[in-house]
Parts: sequence; C-alpha cells; structure tokens
Amino acid sequence: MTRIKICGITNQQDAEFARACGVDALGFVFAESPRQVNLEQARAIIAGVDPFAVSVGVFVDTPAEEVRSILEFTGCRVAQLHGAEGPEYLEELTPFAVVKVLRVRDGIGEADRRAWLQPGSGVRAILLDTFVPGSGEAGAALGGGCEQRGRTQPGPEGPCEGGGFRGGGEGGGPGDDSMSVGHFGEFGGIFVPETLMGPLTEVAEAYESARQDPDFQKELAHWLKHYVGRPTPVYYCRRLTEECGGAKIYLKREDLAHTGAHKINNAVGQALLAVHMGRERLLAETGAGQHGVATATVAALFGLGCDIYMGEEDVRRQALNVYRMKLLGANVVSVSSGSKTLKDAINEAFRVWMATAETTYYLFGTAAGPHPYPTMVRDFQSVIGREAREQMFQAEGRAPDFLVACVGGGSNAIGLFHPFLDDEVQMVGVEAAGRGLTTGQHAASLTAGTQGVLHGAHTKILQTEEGQIKPTHSVAAGLDYPGVGPEHAQLQRAGRAEYVAVTDDRALGAFQALTRLEGIMPALESSHAVAYAMELAARMPKERVILVNLSGRGDKDVDEVRRLLGD
Repeated sequence: MTRIKICGITNQQDAEFARACGVDALGFVFAESPRQVNLEQARAIIAGVDPFAVSVGVFVDTPAEEVRSILEFTGCRVAQLHGAEGPEYLEELTPFAVVKVLRVRDGIGEADRRAWLQPGSGVRAILLDTFVPGSGEAGAALGGGCEQRGRTQPGPEGPCEGGGFRGGGEGGGPGDDSMSVGHFGEFGGIFVPETLMGPLTEVAEAYESARQDPDFQKELAHWLKHYVGRPTPVYYCRRLTEECGGAKIYLKREDLAHTGAHKINNAVGQALLAVHMGRERLLAETGAGQHGVATATVAALFGLGCDIYMGEEDVRRQALNVYRMKLLGANVVSVSSGSKTLKDAINEAFRVWMATAETTYYLFGTAAGPHPYPTMVRDFQSVIGREAREQMFQAEGRAPDFLVACVGGGSNAIGLFHPFLDDEVQMVGVEAAGRGLTTGQHAASLTAGTQGVLHGAHTKILQTEEGQIKPTHSVAAGLDYPGVGPEHAQLQRAGRAEYVAVTDDRALGAFQALTRLEGIMPALESSHAVAYAMELAARMPKERVILVNLSGRGDKDVDEVRRLLGD
C-alpha cells in the first residue's frame, strides 16, 4: 500500500494543495533546516486542515520532553526522529506515534538493528535514509513490529513514510489493507489517522460484545419500548393517495418517536454502549438538529455530559432544535469553518474526540464514517424495518412494492431497507437535488458523485477532479452532506436499490401537501421522500403499495419554510 507524506510544509496554501492532491500526511520540520517552521505557524496550519490529515513533526536529537511538548502544542500526532534517539523515546512519547529514521549510507549498526528492527519494538515505521544531503534520495519506509503493513514507495520529496499510517482524507483513495474490515463490497473500511485507530477499535470490540449480550439487548429493548415509544405505527394516507390518483401510500411514523425523529433509536443504543464502556461524556455532530436533540436527550437520561457540534449555517436555520439541546443541558458548539454545515461539524467533532477518547464517546449520528459506525448505526436503526415489515403484512397481507426513504448520510433509509433485503421489494433512496443537479448546488452524492474517501470511509462523495470536497446545498439541513453511508453505495453498485434526487421546490411542495391533506407535518428531509412517493404513486396502478419512511416531524422547519415561502 502506498502512503505519501509531503515534508517541509510552512504555509496554509501548501498544506491545502497537498491535501487536494491526495497526500496522506503533512510534515513539519522543527529541527534546524531551510524549511524549519515555527510552532505558532505549524499550529495554525494544522488547525486549518481537515482532521483526517496525519501531521508529522520532524526532530533531530531533541529531548523527548521537548518533543512531546511541541507535539501537544502544535497538534502533530506523529514524531519523526532523525538523530541518535534511543528506544526510550517510544515510552516517553506515548500515545504519540513514532517514525524512526536510520541512516544507511554506511550500513545500519547492530545496536540500531536490535533496538528498532525487531518485531514488537513498538515503532510505527522505520525510514531507511540514504542520507545524501539535498538529493531527496531515500530507501523505503518499513512498517515496524506488529504494525507492519508492507512497503511504501518513494515520494516527491523523498520517502513516503507511512507504513504505520491509516491515512486517506477527503477525496483520497483507499488502500488495500482495510479491505477486510467493515466493508460492504468495495465500500466502507477504516481510513483514519493512527490516533483514531485505538478509540475505533475499542468501540468496535465493545459493540461486538454488546450485540451478542442478551442482557444488553434486553436493556436496549426496554428503553426503546418505554422511553422511545416503540413500535411506531404504519399509517395509510387515504387523502394523499386520492390526490395522487394511483398506488396506496403508507407512512412509517418515525415522527412519533420520542424527540420527533428516528435519530433517537441510534442515540439510545450508542449511549447505552457508552455507559457500558464507562464513558462520562458524549460528543456528537448534527445538521438538522434532530440527532443533536436525541443525543442531548439520552445524555440527560443516563446522566452524561454532552457536547454537540453544529455548523454555523445549520445553527441559524435550526434555531428551535439548538434551543432544545441547550434546555436538555447540552453544550452546543457552533462551527464556522468550511461550508459551516454538517461536514464541518463532523470534522470538528472527530478532532475533539482524538484528544479526549479516554473519557468521551463519539455518538456518530448516521450510517457513514469509519467502521464500526455504518454497521452499528444500521443495526440500531433496523428496528424501523423490522416493525414496518410486520405491520405491512398485517395491513396488506404482504410486503409493500416500494420502500422510499430520504438519504443524506443514510441511517433512516438503511434502517428501513435492511430487514427487507430478502423480499421482492423495490428500494428507492431519495437524495437532495437542491436547486438542480445541473447547477452544482445539490447534495446528491449517489446520483452525481464519484468514489472517494470522506470521514474515514470509502464511499460515493461529491468532489472535484482534484479530490477537493465540493460545497453542497439542500433546503433540508440533514441532507446537506457531500457523502453517503458505504452500504448505500454498495446497494447502488449491486443494483439492489435505486437512488434518485428531488429538488428543494418539490420537497417544499410535498411538505405543504402532506400537512394540508393528512394533518401530518413532515421534516424537510422526509419531504423529499414524500415528494418522490407522490410522483411514483401517480403513475402506478391502485393495487400497488408504497411505504415511505417519515423519518421526522417538521416542527423544526416551520420558520425556515415560512422564510422560503415568503409567508
């Protein structure tokens, strides 16, 4: 597997350009060098790039205590040691990763061989440097000890040190070492900095234990029934069906779950897992605010601290949910970087989790991100599909002909789809076409995106030819995201599910229609699914049955709808 690091970064422009080219790691030289960078500069640059960029500090015979201090101050997560440093640095720099450089011009000494090259040494990678000053020539970097992942290739300014890195930021391509973990076909996996591997592994192991623990499952079922209010009903939309003049339209009423959306299903499950792991505080991101409200709610239920990260633009258009979170005791952190929406909130939440994983639990809100989150969120949300399948057999004596659900990250849709995978049901995910696919102002990753890596997983994303994440737009804050869960990407690739896109105007029309015809006010996210279902019903015979997942209620969107409609 090839990993690339560009060393000698001294300004923000170069850092951003390197990441746009798909570079996995950025190197900052703190030793005496023409490319030396001061600590304040490095700190500002690292804070300004996405948290999935591996930052490496380069040192030569700097005391371990000073190295550690510089890493902590600047935000670097890897120390690259070029001098005569000894193995004691490994213990003194824990939990930071270490790359050790061995100069091979005159051969490697026996002491070096014993200290650094034996299995289990703990070093993340060994760099064999030919040490020809100014030439840029070097040998390959070798993964060390148990972390070995194969050889890397020479890079543009010397070696690609990274045998020990799990890289891959926004727009990067996946390597082959993660293909066996958390994948759905060719999608999914774990593409994160080494500092996140520990926390993710711990969550994965805890979840695998919990899913096989009858006591955990019994406790989860208790909270879903007595706190969330499950099962939620399936409702036949008589007047909406008559208006469309074709197939029957049913709603799975997740808007009736406690807090007003499907997000509570996953929040209860993960919060219970956090309690079992002994965590004291929850971290979460949110776009539409419903996941933030659900996380703040379960934090109050289980007596946990709670920090919610939310893009500045979403804070504006979801003011009601922001206030609800604060009433529940959560600390709402407004994120002003990037597009100031969900993507940026996720970036910031991951950044904080890296530094606080021993005491905090990241309660990820959708079926995207690195393993185990896509699987775990899907499993917690599959209660939707399990209930709906039984309820539709009671109502119609069979499974529906169509399942329709909105798709941003994709948790409500995969929760509905998954229990029906063995049924002869057509599954349709509805993305946000925004102001139109041809305008570029949309959030339709599956419909108009390409393969890449975003927030730790290989999936379909909206990116430029250079690998930069594109800005997105949707009237629904919860769909305003430039990626999608990897299982949806695989369902599309396999032809098992179809994905379409609905514009802002069509979603607003469906919001008004369902409200006036059925007295049910849908979330703007769910309105995309309702809009497509209405159009589908109109061209289908009356004996066909469509089930729409009404993933949330529209109270949160009233002010935004009023503004958009000019009322």
